[in-house]
Amino acid sequence: MKEKVIEAAGKVWRYLGQNGQANVSDLAKSLQEKDEVVLQALGWLAREDKIDYTIKNRRTFVSLVEGELRAFNAVVYHMNEQDSPNHGSGNGKPKNKK
Repeated sequence: MKEKVIEAAGKVWRYLGQNGQANVSDLAKSLQEKDEVVLQALGWLAREDKIDYTIKNRRTFVSLVEGELRAFNAVVYHMNEQDSPNHGSGNGKPKNKK
């Protein structure tokens, strides 16, 4: 069960990084996970200070804290950079390794 919660925490982190703020009630459906697993994943992320909670009109929303959003964007940037055909020396040719 612990592995499932850890996996769900990663899914939640990526989802919030891609989509921004999300309603807690909708997360399980969006991630195709069980409610109890997503709630435990949120608890895990909250304990590690990776998410913020906001209440609007009696609905609870979560989002990544600013530092985590920067980390998410850095991961995406580096993944895109590695997939770029110009990755390496800047001229379309791979960088020579010494």
